[in-house]
Amino acid sequence: MRRTLPLVGLLVGIALGLAIPIHLSLQYASYLSVAILAAVDTVFGGIKSSLLRQFDARVFLTGFFFNAVLSAALAFVGSYLGLDLALAAVVAFGVRIFNNLAAIRHQILGKTKIASPN
Repeated sequence: MRRTLPLVGLLVGIALGLAIPIHLSLQYASYLSVAILAAVDTVFGGIKSSLLRQFDARVFLTGFFFNAVLSAALAFVGSYLGLDLALAAVVAFGVRIFNNLAAIRHQILGKTKIASPN
């Protein structure tokens, strides 16, 4: 069960997001988008650590909420100061997500034996 928690969380989150229509003011869109991006990064990090058999549910859950709140807070402070820290967070989390996806792909491909054409 502990190994599937990130994937279950992702699926439940997607289902809730599609089932519950939430309308936010445009001024909060950047904060929410950065928080969601941080949460997605944590989910993919959890999937990667699960495949590597290093998953810790406490680290995952605390990281999920802490990263989401911290990234939204940084975006808020950045907008208050007139800086686009949300863009910096998007770049940073985007790089981390792609790195986690690459590690997940390598782990999955390493476990499955694919016949080479040679």
